[in-house]
Amino acid sequence: MIDLHCHILPGLDDGSGSAEESLAMARIALRDGIRTIVATPHASDGIYNVTPEEVSEGVVSFQKLLTQQGLDLKICAGADVHLSPGLAEKIRTGAVGTLNNTGKYFLLELPPQTLPSGVKEEIFRLKMQNITPVITHPERHPAILREVNLLYDLIRMGALSQITAMSLTGEFGQEVQGCSQALLKHRLVHVLATDAHSVKSRPPLLSKAVNEAAEWAGSESFAISLVEDIPAKILAGKPVEIPEPVRVRERR
Repeated sequence: MIDLHCHILPGLDDGSGSAEESLAMARIALRDGIRTIVATPHASDGIYNVTPEEVSEGVVSFQKLLTQQGLDLKICAGADVHLSPGLAEKIRTGAVGTLNNTGKYFLLELPPQTLPSGVKEEIFRLKMQNITPVITHPERHPAILREVNLLYDLIRMGALSQITAMSLTGEFGQEVQGCSQALLKHRLVHVLATDAHSVKSRPPLLSKAVNEAAEWAGSESFAISLVEDIPAKILAGKPVEIPEPVRVRERR
């Protein structure tokens, strides 16, 4: 499996705090069947402004450490990028990192409380530059929890979405779990990732969530594609074919 969203690099953001914890996270991931992890520290969020150069250096250093420890886990570069104006230009100039440095896909984190009116314009500009945002953990966003079709509209524009494994397995509460299930049923999910930050409270585990995804999506092969085929194409910078999204019926 491929974990497309993980805060495993030590000391860069609110994820792993040490090399020892990062190694422990790697061992957990390997036992769970994860063979590739994309290191995605926070970027451009006003608190953790980790640069692509810092991520690349961290990936090289941690990959060497994994090899020394005999751990067969591949680490790729990425970032958890906060929404801000001019993202297409920042990506073009290398100021903002993309997944595996292909310049084609990146993780897009929406502001924590609201969905700004300009988000559609920003996605339009990105797509015009052949850059696809992968919206992270929409199932935990307050605005999308209230109105799931906000995400439907963004996906129709060409964005992809990634839900968190622990959301689907219930660790973030029933409301978030229910939203995750609804997103799967309506084909509004394209990647399942851990968004792991630690060993204990938010570990890098995927397998249990893949089983849950198969049940709610009604397809084991589709659930597996969320952690294998689609992330592999994203890391290679290749086009991703997605199922037709389904608008969620409004509650009356």
